Amino acid sequence: MLAQFLRFGTVGTFGFLVDTATVYATRGRLGLYGAGVLAFLVAASANWALNRVWTFRGLSTGALHRQWAMFLAANSVGFVLNRGAYFILVTVSVLCATNPVIAVAAGSITGMFANFTLSRRLVFR
Repeated sequence: MLAQFLRFGTVGTFGFLVDTATVYATRGRLGLYGAGVLAFLVAASANWALNRVWTFRGLSTGALHRQWAMFLAANSVGFVLNRGAYFILVTVSVLCATNPVIAVAAGSITGMFANFTLSRRLVFR
């Protein structure tokens, strides 16, 4: 389980980069809140794909679209924690509003443990 968690964390780091890049690329058009929602969906999809082929290799069964939807559903708890922290920080902190990477990082860490547990128990078994 430790090896899986470390791989999950590595994939999460990649997801953090995708998340951050998406926020920065779209915040001008969508605002910080819209960019935050879009970025989560893009990063979660990338993380699902990498977790499927690397972190939980061999534990993936069923149709891809169904498993992707289950991953997003299972990680909705992590989404609430992740984006809850993000939205609060960009709302109350000028530093985070001007440097959203800080809010993205705080949100990622906040949701990571719930996402790992739910992914392991519900999606990749």
